[in-house]
Amino acid sequence: MVSVPAAPPEPVPVSTKISWQPVAWFGALLILCYAPILYRMGVQWATDENMGHGFFVPLVAGYIAWKRRDQLLATPRKSNGWGLFLVIFAGLEAFAATLGAELFTARLAFVIALFGVILYLGGTAWIRVLLFPLILLLFMIPIPAIIYASLTLRLQILASQLGEILISMMGIPVLRSGNTLTLPSQTLDIAEACSGIRSLLSLGFLSLVYAYFADKRVWMRWALLIATVPIAIGANGIRVAVTGWLSEINTSLAQGAFHETEGYIVFVVALLALIVTHRILSSAAKKWSTR
Repeated sequence: MVSVPAAPPEPVPVSTKISWQPVAWFGALLILCYAPILYRMGVQWATDENMGHGFFVPLVAGYIAWKRRDQLLATPRKSNGWGLFLVIFAGLEAFAATLGAELFTARLAFVIALFGVILYLGGTAWIRVLLFPLILLLFMIPIPAIIYASLTLRLQILASQLGEILISMMGIPVLRSGNTLTLPSQTLDIAEACSGIRSLLSLGFLSLVYAYFADKRVWMRWALLIATVPIAIGANGIRVAVTGWLSEINTSLAQGAFHETEGYIVFVVALLALIVTHRILSSAAKKWSTR
């Protein structure tokens, strides 16, 4: 009777054991060193309506990173010395910001330092696993003041131009001068708060998060992010037009709580437009792949 050797057991995926002591040590040092910068950024989230989404960014990014913990454990860890270089560079950048540089520089330094810590502890393999939540963290940083001012002005002009076109299509006489619309009932000034910058920033963040959970294709995330620009501009132009139309019915409907509620409704419409855009792109990609 011939004995047949047993088949070798199937290989079991190796889970890399992580030493949490250096992770906790570097994490504590990072928070301690950047605590003043993080505190001031948190204050701006609470006081600047354009950055209200800032509170959700680290929570969502942290949740996505936690969801990837099994993948991280299964990824071989190889320390990369360039990570320490990034940590030192970020520290010098943050120090330069305290001497009068743009606040954006100091806040960006925190993300760079976090990137460097991960690179040093786990190497490029860890960076690949955590790259998306790291990119998401950029949305918690208010954009530089000079870019913000230039972008806001352009959005104000675009909103007033689109609003003028839509109001005229409603049969309401309107005269535009810069970012001011003159109607029979009153004059509408497209202020900075009505430029659409708030919805553009929030919608951009939500587009990436939505695409991450609703679609596994990486290209779809960036396609939807790009789509948020015309969607936000169009939604804000519609808001201006609706405000003008309501002001002809009753001027009080274009002010105060009514105006704020109108903004929330238009933002929801923009979110629905984003979902519809995703469906259209997904359907087009499916048809293209079957050719």
